[in-house]
Amino acid sequence: MNFHRSLQLNKISGSLFLFGPRMTGKTFLLRQLRHALFLDLLDPEVELSLSRSPSLFWQKLQMLSKDDLVIIDEIQRVPVLLNYVQKGIEELGLRFILSGSSARKLRRDSANLLGGRALDLRLYPLTHEEIGKAFDVEMALAYGTLPRVVTTFLEGKVDDVRRQLKAYGTIYIKEEVQAEALTRNVGAFQRFLAVAAQMNAETIEFASVSRDSSVSMSTVKEYFSILEDTLLGSFLWPWDRSERKKARPKFYFFDCGVVRALQNRLTDSPTPQEKGFLFETFFYNELRRIRDYHEKPYELAFWREGKHEVDILVTGPRGPVMAFECKTSLETISDDARIALRKRFPALPVFIVSLKDAHPRKLPHDIVVLPWRQALDIFLVKTD
Repeated sequence: MNFHRSLQLNKISGSLFLFGPRMTGKTFLLRQLRHALFLDLLDPEVELSLSRSPSLFWQKLQMLSKDDLVIIDEIQRVPVLLNYVQKGIEELGLRFILSGSSARKLRRDSANLLGGRALDLRLYPLTHEEIGKAFDVEMALAYGTLPRVVTTFLEGKVDDVRRQLKAYGTIYIKEEVQAEALTRNVGAFQRFLAVAAQMNAETIEFASVSRDSSVSMSTVKEYFSILEDTLLGSFLWPWDRSERKKARPKFYFFDCGVVRALQNRLTDSPTPQEKGFLFETFFYNELRRIRDYHEKPYELAFWREGKHEVDILVTGPRGPVMAFECKTSLETISDDARIALRKRFPALPVFIVSLKDAHPRKLPHDIVVLPWRQALDIFLVKTD
């Protein structure tokens, strides 16, 4: 299916980096753009040719006209080309889109990141708006929203969906970790990844992950940084600085289907407890995607004070803007944490984001329950 992506690359006049996890549709999106030169570095012949003789790239560029668009897919495979990209921008007036699944290898190899001459954009799995009327939140929780997965699911091929997701971890290890030499001990990384997946959306205890995966704690922290740099997930840190010093963040994988595949849970429907973590993961990732696509200058954190915790705190330059707590059940909701947060920030809007509620409702202490779609709409409106 040809989804209408929120990221409108054709409206950007300058050069840019486009990073995103595998299977988010970067190559498909880029091939829709009018370009003068497209280099796919996943093609072994192209990669080998330019690795051996990078000057061939410069020779091609000199045949183009000012403002022509050059696209290089998987730029991290031949980072030396970035030196010629800079010359192309400065001397020839060309525009470039440089895609990849990670900037880690570029930074590690001290590659030329163009010194602010190119925007840094992200492409994520599909949002509910990009899928449109066909969106099914239960599908998103069970199988995620990677474009190929959604298309296959809508075709009714659920077994194929499971195969695609099951292969994701293998492809990630082979093409991201091994091919890019991100770590020497692939076996240790695989053990770590299995443990990290089980802790999705939970507070991370690095010592516990170290013990369960038989990997040193310093290596565990390095492996989490690999997951972040390859965009497989992201940390959510406590807002309070004293809590942050305790180094107990949460970690969310970028897609519910991928994390369930890494947990080996694809064959069964999510349990009620699992669904709670998945819904929180889904909502957090939707917020990040909307924020980045709409270029909103807001940060996400979570709030913890003593035994009280609220899932997501949206903060701006002047402090907290709103708070969200994700719930999958219509049962009576305990509001102790929300009341504690309200005492700390009396005027802060606090919303309970509901998977099941079809209509808004108000609880005591002016705490509002919102259907998840309306909560995302509120985020858009209140951060304008």
